[in-house]
Amino acid sequence: MDFAFQPEIEMAKETAEKIHKKFEGRRKELFEKIRRNEFVQEIWDELSKAGFLGSIVPQEYGGTGIGLLGSAVAMEELAKYGIGNALFVLTICAESCIIRNGSEQLKKKFLPAMAEGKIKCALGVTEPEAGTNTFRIKTFAQKKNGRYIINGEKTYITGADVADYILLITRTIPYSELSKKGLPKMYGLSLFMVDLKSKGIKMHKLNTRGIEGMNQFTIFFEDVEVPEENLVGEENQGVFVMFNGLNPERILAGASAVGLSEFCLKRAVEYANQRCVFGERPIGSYQAIQHPLADVKIRQEAVRLVVYKSAWAYDKNLPPQEVMFLANSAKYLAAELLLQAVDRAIQTYGGAGFVEDNFFIILWDSARLLKTAPVSNEMILNLTAEHVLGLPRSY
Repeated sequence: MDFAFQPEIEMAKETAEKIHKKFEGRRKELFEKIRRNEFVQEIWDELSKAGFLGSIVPQEYGGTGIGLLGSAVAMEELAKYGIGNALFVLTICAESCIIRNGSEQLKKKFLPAMAEGKIKCALGVTEPEAGTNTFRIKTFAQKKNGRYIINGEKTYITGADVADYILLITRTIPYSELSKKGLPKMYGLSLFMVDLKSKGIKMHKLNTRGIEGMNQFTIFFEDVEVPEENLVGEENQGVFVMFNGLNPERILAGASAVGLSEFCLKRAVEYANQRCVFGERPIGSYQAIQHPLADVKIRQEAVRLVVYKSAWAYDKNLPPQEVMFLANSAKYLAAELLLQAVDRAIQTYGGAGFVEDNFFIILWDSARLLKTAPVSNEMILNLTAEHVLGLPRSY
């Protein structure tokens, strides 16, 4: 795989650079909005105009067709300047599920508007009791008179106050009935595109930190009606649909983390070259400063290649098991890299690393969160051990 000369990469880099230049000189203003958890609509608009929201959408539905690799590169490039957008990632996840599993009617209904950036999507998976064990979710969708009636609760839903729709994972067969019917635990899950302005939806804002410019919510669904046509894929077969969305989420999260690691590294190196404490020599001349930064650089190059390979594998529609392994690997390695990069930048700056204007201490929350979400690094190790190495299930 020779990524260096693929046209989508060069185009994505150039376009992301143009977007950055539009915001040049306004970084402090943007960072202040992010610090206040305010959604930066301007960034979304620029991503939409550049065609990145349509990157994986086929051209017949209004997409650009540059692929997930192009989006990953764009995410990385923008993150190098401290620019990110979580709803961009989540909307791509929803697009992926619709493209690969949705009906023709569903594709025509949503994809053109999503590709233009007219629809933002949240993702509804986690529940208070089920946590990481998605099979144990209780949110239930019952089919009635050509519609689905949804009741339940989701939590840690990012950007629900800004999103137009939520890609919602529900049960259409209760978990407790599966064993009685001799069905596997992965059976009975279904996915829906749910309008967040629907009657019966209530949101409770959570006092959380970690998602740049985004708030998180617990959402309650009480007799929420959803058109039958908004079912994504086949009823009860949602587990296969779900992973078509989760893989891009992990890949794009990894790409953003690689870019943010460069954001930290570049500023740490600049500071280390300028800051003098003992005599006239800059602190960057000391190995105690040099070696940790050099280590970040080496790891960064390796992680970037894994992120690119995982996006390439998704675009080439390689076997699901292989894409899942690469996507999880990209997220796992990128989470470790970003946390290390932020930590080394803070340590290089010393006391100044804790000044919010330098942004590192704000970025620390996001970096630490990535080890836990969208899937914990421990869970990735569990999945790799069981499904890749063939070791006994450990959880």
